[in-house]
Amino acid sequence: MKRYVLAMIFMAFVQTAFAFNESYQAAKDSIIVEYGHSGRIVILVDNKEDFEKLKALDVNQIIRELDLELDEETGELTVVELSKDEGDNKEIVRVEEHGPETTVSVGRIKVIVDESGPNTKVRLEKKKKVEPPFRTFFNFDLGINNYLQDGSFPTSDNPYAVKGWGSWNVGLNWMASQKLSKGFYWDFGLGMQWYNFKFENRDFQAVRGDEGIDFIQRTDVDGFKSKVSASYITAMTLLRLDFGRINDNGHKGIKIAAGPYFGYRVGGRSKFVYRELGGSGRQKDKLNTGIYLNNVRYGIRGEIGVGRITFFSTYDLNELFQDDKGPALNPITFGLVF
Repeated sequence: MKRYVLAMIFMAFVQTAFAFNESYQAAKDSIIVEYGHSGRIVILVDNKEDFEKLKALDVNQIIRELDLELDEETGELTVVELSKDEGDNKEIVRVEEHGPETTVSVGRIKVIVDESGPNTKVRLEKKKKVEPPFRTFFNFDLGINNYLQDGSFPTSDNPYAVKGWGSWNVGLNWMASQKLSKGFYWDFGLGMQWYNFKFENRDFQAVRGDEGIDFIQRTDVDGFKSKVSASYITAMTLLRLDFGRINDNGHKGIKIAAGPYFGYRVGGRSKFVYRELGGSGRQKDKLNTGIYLNNVRYGIRGEIGVGRITFFSTYDLNELFQDDKGPALNPITFGLVF
């Protein structure tokens, strides 16, 4: 049985050593020294110069310096370590013996050999990855925009009524997450958000008037697309509950999060794509309507996730346009977090 355990240790060591040193290449020559019934020392030599240096090595001294000792309190013995730099060692294989049960650990993989009964039992376990208390990451928002006017979506008879498909919200966010307790996190981040509001009535164009933004109907051309867009630098903070982590199920669980955000506008314009009546070829008008957009936006963001899929929604507590410079519209977004 001891040979069986040693064979598992050797196989695990070889596989881990190859993963630990990606630059490893198979040696061209090897020297095998056999002793006793099963003892073997394998020396790999890649070139003649290394073979000459081998003559100066004292094998007995190397074995004495390994100095492997059993920890009397824990019963643990470190069998193999790899050293990258001075003072930087990586444990590869650990053996723990408790009476008839022997445990061989390689990284997060654990092989348990139980010899307490008439038959030897072997089982395999995998340790759960230790979750760091603080981490940073990037995510990507992709959603659909609309807005509410007096608590409801504008109807099609309004020139600024939004067409869902094409009214995209795109966000790039740098996020940081601080673990507060098991399954409970405080997330905060910075990013850029791009808002597009594509009008359902594509014959109407948003233009900059003297007193505010105007929506005019273009009967002199054939309109194809009309929209208003804005971009914001955004900061957000969220409190997140991960029920999968709370119940030790990893990613298998529901996640909910909510918190405020604040954004500062860095761009804004309207775009109108049309074709001359009786003519060919599309033309574009891009106008600076950002002067009538609010320079700041703030609101509430909510997220709900199932497994690895996360949905989000945002609602601006302030209006898209400045007071008395356009219709009273509060943007709202629904989408996915990647």
